[in-house]
Amino acid sequence: MKDIDLFNGDADGICALIQLRLADPAETELVTGVKRDVALVERVVSLKPRHIVVLDVSLDKNRFAVDELLAAGSRVFYVDHHFPGDSLPDHPNFEALIDTQPNTCTSLLVDHYLGGRFHNWAIAAAFGDNLNAVAQELASRAGLSSSQAEALKMLGICMNYNGYGSTLEDLHFHPADLYREFVKYSDPLDLIASEPEAWRELRAGYTEDMAKGLAAPILNATATSLVIRLPNEPWARRVSGVLGNELTNRHPDKACAIVTETEGGSYLVSIRAPLNNRTGADEVARQFATGGGRKAAAGINELPSSRLDEFLTLLAEFWS
Repeated sequence: MKDIDLFNGDADGICALIQLRLADPAETELVTGVKRDVALVERVVSLKPRHIVVLDVSLDKNRFAVDELLAAGSRVFYVDHHFPGDSLPDHPNFEALIDTQPNTCTSLLVDHYLGGRFHNWAIAAAFGDNLNAVAQELASRAGLSSSQAEALKMLGICMNYNGYGSTLEDLHFHPADLYREFVKYSDPLDLIASEPEAWRELRAGYTEDMAKGLAAPILNATATSLVIRLPNEPWARRVSGVLGNELTNRHPDKACAIVTETEGGSYLVSIRAPLNNRTGADEVARQFATGGGRKAAAGINELPSSRLDEFLTLLAEFWS
């Protein structure tokens, strides 16, 4: 049986795996999904021991499955920046790099682990995770020009954009396919310069969907929060996360949220803490049954319509 690489389908998860596999090439089974599909480890629970790499998904959401893997003799290497729960597994086959500080991401943890061997991929991921100040500082230290930094920023944002959707059918590319295309390049600047078809298509989709998102109506605005409502359409599900990041950048003192209608009459919610106070988004999200995430950015997979006003009030008051 093959070893397993299990990763979040956003920029951070993909760029983290790209770095690891550029450093240590291996034919592995790839397990991933849309960005919000975070309970991934339960897919690979097996009685046969395997080596499993887990990237950019919360240990808290996957703890039972991880414990089952360890009990079956598997080895687990876990790298993440989300809330891990109250404790980590105390097992000789479990190795973890977990840091929940709001100024880091999984790809930056991998970058440090590898001694910066594929540093530009980590910078792209940091931009994709809306760690713009961190990414810009890293780019400056690395001697990148402003145009190179902007190119990595666009790549990271577009890779992150591709991970959003209710199902894989919403996405332009399956995250595993995007990984396979992009891991061919040891430096993302070479990818950008060569303009492969996947990159051109992804960039065009992002540009089109973002224009629609920025024209969407405001659902609620207060002194401390801004909420945009999007329709139940594939483009809206795709753009929800990166639109939230863009609004946060434009309104750095406000918490921002994107509320997207779903088939069942509930809402899919993306939450961003104020850029000038990057903490608390996960706490807000976890007030609801399907909520989770990290301090700066979180989400609710299914917010009942009956609790929409409660959410709007909580968002407005949490950072006041």
